[in-house]
Amino acid sequence: GWGGAGAMESAAKGSYVLGNLAEVVERVLGFLPTKALLRAACVCRLWRECARRTLRTRQRIAWVSALEPGLDENHALVRALARELEKVHVLPQTVLYIADVKTFSGHEEHHEQKKARKRNSKETALALEKLLPKRCQVLGLVTPGIVVTPMGSSSNQPQEIEEGEAGFALLFPKIDGVKIHTFHFSKDVKNRVFDESKFAEAGLKNNPDLRVVLLFGYNSWKTGATRFLHQIVNPLNEKSIILAGGQVESFTSLASENTHAQPGDACGVVGLAFSGPQIQSATVLLDQDVADERTAEAAMQRLKAANIPEHNTIGFMFACVGRGYRHYKTKRNMEADAFRKFFPNVPLFGFFGHGEIGCDRIVTGNFVLRECNDIKDDLLHGYTTVMTLIHLGSTK
Repeated sequence: GWGGAGAMESAAKGSYVLGNLAEVVERVLGFLPTKALLRAACVCRLWRECARRTLRTRQRIAWVSALEPGLDENHALVRALARELEKVHVLPQTVLYIADVKTFSGHEEHHEQKKARKRNSKETALALEKLLPKRCQVLGLVTPGIVVTPMGSSSNQPQEIEEGEAGFALLFPKIDGVKIHTFHFSKDVKNRVFDESKFAEAGLKNNPDLRVVLLFGYNSWKTGATRFLHQIVNPLNEKSIILAGGQVESFTSLASENTHAQPGDACGVVGLAFSGPQIQSATVLLDQDVADERTAEAAMQRLKAANIPEHNTIGFMFACVGRGYRHYKTKRNMEADAFRKFFPNVPLFGFFGHGEIGCDRIVTGNFVLRECNDIKDDLLHGYTTVMTLIHLGSTK
């Protein structure tokens, strides 16, 4: 035999250690992805406490990206999430996912499979949400094009995907000192005046720690949509807040509420509000005359001058469908490449949409890029790109 008695003895020692020594248990559990860690937490009280401590240290953002077309009825993002959530080292508390509208809601017929069942965006959204933890806030958007950093490393080359199946899910864990709220305001047909008390509920009013608001308008072609968007944007147009976002095709998920109550053709605004004194943010606007590498890089240089720390930071790019490679005379991935050149380790996410929200502004100390705090200054644009950095504090 293989020394039966000795093996038994060392196995017994091993189980003693794993049953009693918290430091050892914690080291071992530290290697586990979160889903496996949560299963391990059920073993005994010691393991549960160690698992809890381990989870609290996992405050880095993770993301899942999908860039390869789905061959079955599931969108590539659903497949990627199902696979990758087994491996992530965060417990998502807030999730922002964005997918391309054509394949998410199945407007595109595949030539090989004429009979391919059309995807229904509600079903796809539910399939995605089923994969996430029950108590997670989810905001899901579909847009004409996607900007995404392939997963694996923050320094991977971000991709501008203007056609084809793509999407990403940003997974925010609970981060000390940072609060993230989802919100949704839909235009009430009866009331012309916006009920401001809804602002306070969403943490967008009387909140001195509010730093960044990502705003997305949907059904923006409806009459009154722009006016409604102004009613939301104008009160937030302050020096201490970064506003960025754009007009999306539609939103598919807001797990914190029942979206079925909404008339399908209502217009409105959904978004994420980031609060916390340690958050730093800056944003620049690339307007129509930014049309070559030199001017795109000059804009990134301005963003770089904001001196936002690059660790624990994410970049967002909200571009007009009219930009991209057509705007840059067939040069693809121009703006994402310019971003990567100046921010080698910041992952970049976003979309091509039907209009942009944003300006040049910075919220850190008192260095202001370009005053954009005058209500007269319009935050709603077309044919522009908004580039935004959000730093979520230093991770231990």
